[in-house]
Amino acid sequence: MNPRVEKILNLPRQQQYLILGGICAVVVALFWFGFYGPKRQELKEQLQQKETLMARLEEDRRIAADLPRFKAEYERMQAKLEAALQELPDSKEIASLLTSIADLARNNGLEVLEFKPGGEVPRDFYAEVPVSLKLRGTYHEFAMFCYQVGNLPRIVNIGELKLDNAKLEESRNLLSVDCVATTFRFIEKAAQEAAKKGGKS
Repeated sequence: MNPRVEKILNLPRQQQYLILGGICAVVVALFWFGFYGPKRQELKEQLQQKETLMARLEEDRRIAADLPRFKAEYERMQAKLEAALQELPDSKEIASLLTSIADLARNNGLEVLEFKPGGEVPRDFYAEVPVSLKLRGTYHEFAMFCYQVGNLPRIVNIGELKLDNAKLEESRNLLSVDCVATTFRFIEKAAQEAAKKGGKS
């Protein structure tokens, strides 16, 4: 028999228990710190990761359930955008639109003293196209002109309005009217980029 083992066996029982307890404590410590502790930490991290993934999965399921609604909303917004863009003439239509504004003034009995298109003012995805107008006629004629401009299929705003020099001529109370008719033109993406570069220089 190994002399060391024999020496331990010859010790009093109390010392043998202490040695055995020490050996057990070392084995438990080695097991705890070498295997159980790291595995427990790894399990804790994996459980946290599982909770995160489950929360993400639940969110994805919720979004997937709402996907038809989001798609319908997107299509509705696209339709509204297309309808709005139809009210913004492109560059080819501007000349005819401006001519129709002058024709409306004449058709309502107004005398067109000045019709002066101004320079375009680029905005975000559109440009403002102002036209300075000097008109002469009755208040009723001008009101009818504004009403018909408001009913055009394209957006046209009448602003910067000045009414003065009321004169009675041939039983008609005539006014001089200065105003700006502003329409809006849709800017294509390439033109938008060019306008931005032009604005920076």
